Amino acid sequence: MKCLGALALLACLAAPAEARERLAVLTDIGNEPDDQMSLVRLLLYSNEIDIEALVATTSTWQRSKTSPEIIRKVVAAYGQVQPNLLRHAPGWPSAQVLEARISAGQGGYGLAANGRYKLSDGARALIAAGDKDDPRPLWVSVWGGANTLAQALIHVRDTRPSEGLAAFVARLRVYSISDQDDAGPWIRREFPQLFYVVTPSSPNGEEYARATWTGISGDAFYRNGAGADGGLVTNEWLDRNIRSKGPLGAAYPKFMFIMEGDTPAFLNLIPNGLDSTERPDWGGWGGRYVLRQPYGESRPIWTQGGDWFGRATSADTVAGVTSDQATIWRWRSAYQNDFAARMDWTVQPYLKANHPPEVKVGGTLRRTVRVGETLAFDARGTTDPDRDQLTFRWFAYPEAGAGTGGNLADIAVRDKGPVARVTALSPCRKAWIDDLVPCRGGGQAHLILAVTDDGSPALTRYARMILTVEPKP
Repeated sequence: MKCLGALALLACLAAPAEARERLAVLTDIGNEPDDQMSLVRLLLYSNEIDIEALVATTSTWQRSKTSPEIIRKVVAAYGQVQPNLLRHAPGWPSAQVLEARISAGQGGYGLAANGRYKLSDGARALIAAGDKDDPRPLWVSVWGGANTLAQALIHVRDTRPSEGLAAFVARLRVYSISDQDDAGPWIRREFPQLFYVVTPSSPNGEEYARATWTGISGDAFYRNGAGADGGLVTNEWLDRNIRSKGPLGAAYPKFMFIMEGDTPAFLNLIPNGLDSTERPDWGGWGGRYVLRQPYGESRPIWTQGGDWFGRATSADTVAGVTSDQATIWRWRSAYQNDFAARMDWTVQPYLKANHPPEVKVGGTLRRTVRVGETLAFDARGTTDPDRDQLTFRWFAYPEAGAGTGGNLADIAVRDKGPVARVTALSPCRKAWIDDLVPCRGGGQAHLILAVTDDGSPALTRYARMILTVEPKP
């Protein structure tokens, strides 16, 4: 699509309704600043993510109260800037619409607050969103305790036949920021078919440092971010780029421990071209996970770890550093610049703000190739709504797709601006010990195109190509 002219610009900037993900948030907002910070960022993407419910919950850090009034305060600040956001893209819901979707979950801590006759307004909101006549799944973003989700599932199980329960569970996609009460492990045992992304943990925070989600900004506090650019997640950077910009920026507090620990639970839902909602092992702004059964879990979940021997793990290697946190911080400049640009949208007219490129790669993005063959990819159809100069970077994402078994293929990438040539080298990447495990059958490789404009701040969008590499006949 050419993004020239006012109507075309708006069409390019807005995600079509059928492409947007549906989201319900469970947040222990009020226990410390990071939930409020994450909520400010989420509202800046409410034209590209359909927010179905905002539920205030308890957690191990806030056991006896919920704070929906803080959600209302932030939504009210959003309401002051929503008219200006509409100058940059369509689709921003009114503050009144979002206000109607705020509720409180279970009033006490963990499973002790649950029961047959303890259905909270927040649990009702989850059930209503799950029952909505909509073909899209409902992502449940758990920023605190999970007992409100547990209560919703208890009620559905108690009031519906087994097939009704199965249909409800099948609509849900849970991404939980560790386990912040005792409900998460219980849910995973009681509802084994539920799609669940989490690093299982004790609820006291002792295991947070190893969790993937800390890659959002935990480098200094958790001392686990070797290789990351910590300058983009300081209070000083946030003062300049976020807090100084209008009413919504003023609603963004200073962090106590790390910036926005809950944000990874929705980052992958942003339609930036990485398409990482397809499978958590593809990787994106919200991290990358593999499907495996951790010790003590009753079944496989999307989590961390994996088989180091075959290099099919949840860790990425970036700039010589291998870690789970790298699956998030590798994208940090992109997601922070995007945040800063959208905050500009709350206070600036269209012509004084930057907007992301519209990436277009010709032909199908999923292809089959034999070892030794070369494919060409052409992104010369890519445009920028502000007519900025564009930089094209093509790269193999060698760890992507590792989560469910199968071979990870090896490819070589040669690029010249918007055109790339990709040669299939092998259906299998090199293992730790050569030839110990024979390479059999085909493999899969992920090719990423990152297009960055030269606006201020520079903005990046992507395309993902998936190649099935077959051995020579």
